[in-house]
Amino acid sequence: MKITIIGTGYVGLTTGTCFAEVGHEVCCVDNNAEKVKMLLDGQIPIYEPGLEELVVKNVNAKRLQFTTSTEEGVKHGEVVFIAVPTPPQADGSVDLSFIEKVAREIAESMTPEMGYRCIVDKSTVPVKTGEKVGETIRRYAPAGVEFGIASNPEFLREGCAVDDLLNPDRIVFGTNDDRAGELMQKVYAPFVAPVLVTDIESAELIKHAANSFLALKISYINAVAKICEKSGGDIEKVAEGIGMDERIGRSFLNAGLGYGGSCFPKDVKAFIAISESLGYPFQLLKEVENINASQMTHFLDKIREKLWVLQDKKIAVWGLAFKQNTDDVRESVAIRLIKQMVEEGAQVTAYDPEAIGTAKTMGELDGVIEFADNMYDCLDDAEALVIATEWPQFANVDIAELKKRMRSHLIFDGRNLLDPETVKAQGVEYYSIGR
Repeated sequence: MKITIIGTGYVGLTTGTCFAEVGHEVCCVDNNAEKVKMLLDGQIPIYEPGLEELVVKNVNAKRLQFTTSTEEGVKHGEVVFIAVPTPPQADGSVDLSFIEKVAREIAESMTPEMGYRCIVDKSTVPVKTGEKVGETIRRYAPAGVEFGIASNPEFLREGCAVDDLLNPDRIVFGTNDDRAGELMQKVYAPFVAPVLVTDIESAELIKHAANSFLALKISYINAVAKICEKSGGDIEKVAEGIGMDERIGRSFLNAGLGYGGSCFPKDVKAFIAISESLGYPFQLLKEVENINASQMTHFLDKIREKLWVLQDKKIAVWGLAFKQNTDDVRESVAIRLIKQMVEEGAQVTAYDPEAIGTAKTMGELDGVIEFADNMYDCLDDAEALVIATEWPQFANVDIAELKKRMRSHLIFDGRNLLDPETVKAQGVEYYSIGR
């Protein structure tokens, strides 16, 4: 079937490409002409394993096209997905101005001759957004147009988003009429996964509730890690024991520097704001935020304790991305940690296999730290190594090479990647979290 995606950011580009991969005819719309040209040339602006190859394949197969014209996109697709940014505002609530702007553009592009259109919120939005999108379209669309509204939350994990889309663990959508529901069933007919059909409001709540719960698990295990440190317990064994309970599970029970990225911090703040707007102060999620914020400080205290003064200390940092298998540095704990160490006078050299470019583009670290070409050059003359992102190659460190490069043999592992006994047995002073 013919599908349109408005917005070619992380969610829109990956979703549109995977829809094309399963046989749909997809038109992706973006108002950035330079980005559209880049995509038509087979280049993508983000690092996501497997995505670039699929873009090239489906553009060549003429199942995937890109345009700057919303009118062209609305004319093309029976189903029109809105996948534009929903950034946080200062108070934690969601900025819906991009959604409103696109809803208005869609309305002004519709004509009665086009026939029925299903307009789908793919962006993560507060509950009741679908209602507002419907009101906006009714206000600005010509008389006689027919449309329905749906909400279809995405559950993509950066670094494995292609597989998450092609092999989803569940598909959720909510609609306000049967015709919209039938079209959404056709969209997802090629995918093999459990399908949950709800009302629009429930679908809108599911994504915020799911991400907030996962953030809660991360903050909970980090709080338990502090108890392990004080009592002599091992957080890895504790998490293993907790995770064996099938009601809980082992995923997201990994102690570390806390959660970051473009989703969890934003979605937790948004869910708190949504709850308060509905008259319920979500104190549990406020404490999740507090624990997450304190985790970096707790880790930095370990570094301060051993190095005493950070002023003029040369520190190597492995990792800039907020997690492995992505170049995304938004809300990265690694970046926040580096900035704090630099503020205290440390001389930082950093390496990341994918995120150096995006970190430079962000600009906050330009001229402030040095970037190394590989993980071992990063170590030259360093007095300490900080592991800040869980890239697999960092877990396979050559300790002999590390000892040869570093001035003093001291590792602060913020992701619990290395085995403490193995590292210590090779003459390296090693500190991790909760072990």
